[in-house]
Amino acid sequence: MKNFKTLAITHKTINLKDLGRFVLDESQLKDRLTFLKTASKIDEIFYLATCNRVEFFIATQSELTLNFLEGFFRAFKPEWNETEIDFATKSVTVFEGEKAVEHLFRVASSLDSLVVGEKEIFGQLRKAYNTCTELGLTGNTLRLVMDSAVKTSKEVFSQTKIAQKPVSIVSLAFRKIKDLKNSTKFLIIGAGQTNTLMAKYLLKHGFKNFTVFNRTLGNAEILAKKLNGKALPLSELANCDETFDVIITCTGASEPVLTYEIYSKLVKNDTSKKIIIDLAVPNDLDTKVLENFNISFIGIEQLQSVAKQNLQERKEELTTSEKIISANLEEFKTIHQKRKITLAMREVPQKIKEIKLNTLNSVFAKEIGELDQSSQEILHKVLDYFEKKCVGVPMVVAKEVFAKGF
Repeated sequence: MKNFKTLAITHKTINLKDLGRFVLDESQLKDRLTFLKTASKIDEIFYLATCNRVEFFIATQSELTLNFLEGFFRAFKPEWNETEIDFATKSVTVFEGEKAVEHLFRVASSLDSLVVGEKEIFGQLRKAYNTCTELGLTGNTLRLVMDSAVKTSKEVFSQTKIAQKPVSIVSLAFRKIKDLKNSTKFLIIGAGQTNTLMAKYLLKHGFKNFTVFNRTLGNAEILAKKLNGKALPLSELANCDETFDVIITCTGASEPVLTYEIYSKLVKNDTSKKIIIDLAVPNDLDTKVLENFNISFIGIEQLQSVAKQNLQERKEELTTSEKIISANLEEFKTIHQKRKITLAMREVPQKIKEIKLNTLNSVFAKEIGELDQSSQEILHKVLDYFEKKCVGVPMVVAKEVFAKGF
């Protein structure tokens, strides 16, 4: 368990505007994480990025000293200068061993989220893990701890009311616009999980005028099909002739997508008040747009006050959830110890076989050679039987000793 560690940069320790510095474009994911894994001498890794956290879950024997962290972030972002590396090392929270396992359980169960009880984090975590597994970046250590995290999360969501009234970033944003007329026209920028969830809310409440923009046209077409809307590449945003009332944007871009120049072309001479919902980190909307146009703006940081109120209302459910996490943490310790025993014992069969062969071919080779053929065959059968019976004994004894608490 001591080799499992987490590097967390979250809404608790950093301004959400700065969180974007730690976000990787999807196109960079494989090359950057593979290089990071090799350069930092990490055995396993998976990377999670959401609207309020970036986390690295790793398996390594290295101690997470300041030198390690500096080298880690240099490998993660080779273009960073020393000031940026210093900012990163001061922004990260490190969890190791049991504390890292507990932290992952809390993340998976949404107890560590900006909005406690949001189920979206569970899906985001599993997707992040599965993606990195497909890239060959994870192994048995992360698999074992993720299996337990998934189990813990399911128990928290099924045995408590913590998510009975969803108040995720998406649902909170939707509540701000749910009373709009069904004839409202939407421009949706980005076709990722967040906007897909937002679209689900909009469809459920009868909205149907959508134009979807995305860097990858194929993904825009998938979301547009669900919305019975139109799909266009993000490069065509400035040339869009569609009128609109609301813009919903959430991309992984590192620079504003809705610049002053692009928004000016979109809005043309329309002076009516527009709504912009920006759920991206860093923000997709250029602040210059807010300063110069008639806009009602909804962003992640504005939703934090609602999140705090939600936390207060759910204290009772938090207590129950904490108990579930503690129970699963104790269970994981047992699972981990049993696995250590299994790994330690997996060489036993080969060792016993080597002893048998050494006995036959070396230690008692002369004496066995003096036996007749029938006696030799019986001896071989006895030793084969003895080998099979002995193989399982150490494992059984070890498990019995472990069960007794020794």
